[in-house]
Amino acid sequence: MLALCCLVGATPAAQPAPGAHAAVSPAKAKASATKPAKKTAAALPKGYAQMRESWLRVGPNVAPEFDETGRQKLVLYTLNGRERVTLRVSAEGGFSASDLAAAAQLLRSPGSGATHPIEPQLLQTVYALQTYFAAPEVRVISGYRMPKHGGGSNHGKGRALDFVIPGVRNEELASYARSMGFKGVGTYPLSGFVHVDIRDRSYSWVDSSAPGKRNRERGVLGDVAAASDAAARARGEKPPPRYTLSALMPDPSATAPESDVPDDEEDGDDDELETAP
Repeated sequence: MLALCCLVGATPAAQPAPGAHAAVSPAKAKASATKPAKKTAAALPKGYAQMRESWLRVGPNVAPEFDETGRQKLVLYTLNGRERVTLRVSAEGGFSASDLAAAAQLLRSPGSGATHPIEPQLLQTVYALQTYFAAPEVRVISGYRMPKHGGGSNHGKGRALDFVIPGVRNEELASYARSMGFKGVGTYPLSGFVHVDIRDRSYSWVDSSAPGKRNRERGVLGDVAAASDAAARARGEKPPPRYTLSALMPDPSATAPESDVPDDEEDGDDDELETAP
């Protein structure tokens, strides 16, 4: 997505001597007053700001869902496809094979419809965020995306989601995600969502480009990332294992080799917003 452009001022003209005033004709003054001001921010598509705000609204009589043991369920809703799945979470924080398959189908690649196994640790992360904020659901903008040639995005590994949580400000959501350790966390103020992925070394960024434009992110809060990873290790947590497709497949006959594509350790993400106003 394309970053905001900064206006560059022209070279200052020679200043008149003290007490002198340049003459300006009435016609020129009128033209100057009616001349449109230069844009200082990237333009949003028509209706996009209102749509972006609607993502965060919690509807009336909407509440979190719980199973018979009183454990909250993970509810994923896709803003593009308007599909929803409800996943039961075990006492150990895991998911059944059928629920993992349902998540993979829901989070399939837009356009092609290609599916890919979703890393259970990513779903556990999203579930932790949903329950921390006591939210009824997680509203997904983008899940799995087929990798571009030579690309290494975690979206192509089933390890990343772009989403919002209704009733929660995106910066508040991102702040808590950054504290978890072993996470990639990106905020997209104009597009209106948060990216979260799992990785072996945390990295955070902000991308202020307009929706649908080329990414232009800048890394932020490196000290917070390092401290969060250290705290996670102190709690006995481990970074996600090296990505292998076979490790995610429930069928033991799947023996795909390890990916040679490196994790996005020092890069943000190649997010392209699919939702149209």
